Amino acid sequence: MSDAATANRASHPIRSYAAFWPFYLQEHHKPETRAMHYAGTGLVFISLALGLIVSPWFYIGTAVGGYGFAWVSHFFIEHNRPATFTYPLWSLVSDFRMAGLWAAGRLRPHLVRAGVA
Repeated sequence: MSDAATANRASHPIRSYAAFWPFYLQEHHKPETRAMHYAGTGLVFISLALGLIVSPWFYIGTAVGGYGFAWVSHFFIEHNRPATFTYPLWSLVSDFRMAGLWAAGRLRPHLVRAGVA
């Protein structure tokens, strides 16, 4: 996404999830960023399962997986500000949506429509 488009998004809040989804994908245009998100999302599910089965202490891994991997990828790979800071709920939903579509092999058309691939 260009600097001008990012600035435009910042000055005009996104008012619907339908408008947010392409923005979210544009903010994750590098495959390495998406891979870090998938790893973090996987860790969230593993931590939740271990928290239920082994010990509640594993729930700490949900925060590390869910936010740690994502934020590192945005700051060091994508070089942008995580959408979580402005749109926390939509970002959470989109993270799971992106990972699910990727796992099902159905993400590419969404990336193409968002102008990413």
